[in-house]
Amino acid sequence: MAQLQDIVAFLERELKHDDIRDYPGAFNGLQLENSGVIERVVCAVDATLPVVEKVAELGSGSLLIVHHGMFWQGVQPVTGAFRRKLRCAMNADMAIFSSHLPLDVHPQWGNNALLANHLCLKQSSPFLDFKGLAVGLQGGWTGTAEELKKQLEQAVGGEVHLCAAGPTEIKRIGLVTGGAGSEVAQAAQAGVDAFITGEGPHWSYGLAEELGIHLLFGGHYATETFGVKALGAVLEKEFALSWSFVDHSSGL
Repeated sequence: MAQLQDIVAFLERELKHDDIRDYPGAFNGLQLENSGVIERVVCAVDATLPVVEKVAELGSGSLLIVHHGMFWQGVQPVTGAFRRKLRCAMNADMAIFSSHLPLDVHPQWGNNALLANHLCLKQSSPFLDFKGLAVGLQGGWTGTAEELKKQLEQAVGGEVHLCAAGPTEIKRIGLVTGGAGSEVAQAAQAGVDAFITGEGPHWSYGLAEELGIHLLFGGHYATETFGVKALGAVLEKEFALSWSFVDHSSGL
């Protein structure tokens, strides 16, 4: 067992929530408290009703850590599915903690850093500005677009969609996990040969062809499982809590 307040203080400090601007709906940090005692940590990408119901089956005292929290739609009435989700979590004495951009960009536990490690990026550095924050990484990598596609598929455990429009030999990659496909022009301007992200709009494919850059979509969900799993392992070490991952993929 561990105290919720101690875990939250640790996560807030290490993830630097106070220093990183995010989308208003992200609402990083503790989104729902429980009675104060945590029995286990459960990690998931999204705080959806099916995920909360699965966590509730594990018993009382769970801390659910997610990348996408409960308030992406902003202010909303506590009715329907939202009411059922809150009731389910509270009946199970469940706490919910969310971290979005701070978890994406964390140098050790972040989605970007961990995916870059899987791809063996060399000398990675900050990439792609969002309101003064570099939300991705770029680094050296040598090979063809098909070779990169296969390596990315191994990393995310699923199919990758490739727009092969760049040079025959890739020398530099930029990556931003999640849904950054609309930033393909900014990626090309940064000088990378290939841009990896989770998903993007329809027009991003054609724009990549026009700009002469490889564009790879590894799945929004699939590219953002790394960070929450890393937090689970960290909390196991720091607080002697068992952890598990609820895999509830959107397929997107």
